[in-house]
Amino acid sequence: MLQDKKSETDAEKQKAILTRLVKELSNSHPDLYYQSTTQIARLIRDLIDAGKTLNGEERKVMERLGHRDIEVLLSLH
Repeated sequence: MLQDKKSETDAEKQKAILTRLVKELSNSHPDLYYQSTTQIARLIRDLIDAGKTLNGEERKVMERLGHRDIEVLLSLH
């Protein structure tokens, strides 16, 4: 039961972080709206790997996501 609550919390954190990363990307890439979900997921994965825009806890939560996981989460928004 505790594991379920932690997973929910992690999922909520991931969604919030993804939203923030997409906003950051849209500021630096004006044509982001016209990019495919695959391309946006790749850009987000690069941001996560670089670790410059994430603190330690955020990076820990996000590094578990693979490229395909990010695509799926983006498509749900």
